[in-house]
Amino acid sequence: MASINPHINFNGNAEEAFNFYKSIFGGEFTSIMRFKDLKSYDFTVSEHEANKIMHIALPIGKSILMANDVPEILGRTNENENRSKIVVNAESKEEADNIFIGLSVGGQIEMPISESPWGSYFGMFRDKYGIEWMIDFSKKKINTNRN
Repeated sequence: MASINPHINFNGNAEEAFNFYKSIFGGEFTSIMRFKDLKSYDFTVSEHEANKIMHIALPIGKSILMANDVPEILGRTNENENRSKIVVNAESKEEADNIFIGLSVGGQIEMPISESPWGSYFGMFRDKYGIEWMIDFSKKKINTNRN
């Protein structure tokens, strides 16, 4: 079965953001690669970008959240126009609350976590790094088996 592993572009604070996410979800990074790690004759890196993140990965459940810092040569990521959202399906109401409360600190809540009209426990916000999240807990499991 295919899985979805979100990837986020940052403007130089990927490591800070991922340390924050790690403090909420736990676990260990499976990969941290900096631009200086790829420096070669064919791939030059400026000194002020050498320690920026080329690739970082944090396993969360059966998925992996990944990111990088966008090098200045490629321009800036418009963090306020990031229209993709990361959906977290919690296994309990308590877990949903903990994730929502933790990740939304310093961010902007779009929909407080509560019982939704469609029957799940749901909340939505943009975290302090501009990333949009939806936290959901449903007692009903959706059957995706189409056989």
